[in-house]
Amino acid sequence: MNILNLTIELIIGFFLLFIIVKIVGRKIINQITPFTFISSIVLGELLGNALYDHRIGVFYILYSMLLWAALLFSVEYLGQKYLSFRGLFEGKPSALIKNGIVDREALKKNRMNLNQLQSLLRQSETFSIREVAYCYLEANGSISILKKNKYQKTTQGDFNMALKPAYVPVTLIRDGEVLWDELKDLSLDESWLRTKLSSQGISKYSHVFIAEWLEDDGLFVQLNEPH
Repeated sequence: MNILNLTIELIIGFFLLFIIVKIVGRKIINQITPFTFISSIVLGELLGNALYDHRIGVFYILYSMLLWAALLFSVEYLGQKYLSFRGLFEGKPSALIKNGIVDREALKKNRMNLNQLQSLLRQSETFSIREVAYCYLEANGSISILKKNKYQKTTQGDFNMALKPAYVPVTLIRDGEVLWDELKDLSLDESWLRTKLSSQGISKYSHVFIAEWLEDDGLFVQLNEPH
């Protein structure tokens, strides 16, 4: 492949890619769904592989990219026109927490575990499940959170209140398993934990889906199932 051919193909590929993104829309840049994420990767691979394969000429670059752009445009058009088609390709939000309760079936359906949910909450500046009224997993993998009223943002300065120290919630039981290292870090023991659980009518660790301790708010517990 000589320099002149490479230059021509790069210029054509550059402007063709620019036009495709303009036509298809910003979603391919934002990658707001798994489908658009994969589509953007494939589009880049089509251009990159075609440019550096000397057996592929300008015609094949144009054909492959225009065909892929036509398919993307068709999907976008059908998604705007038909609600069922939109749900098929873009997906729908999934409620992971409803009325302050973690939906275990929704976690399983989305192939998530409790650790991953807690990590996503922390990335959204929510350090405790107890703060959440509703949590939705969006089609692009991000989460949207509606906090309970008492945890919604207000500043203590608004009420001329004295500032209180901030505490980090600590998970003590997850999926029925006691996290002994976390308990030890708090300088607490099993006797203390059993007493706290007993005060809520809980006799076995296996009954607990999650138990979380917060210094100024006590022990938050969600059960696996009624017992």
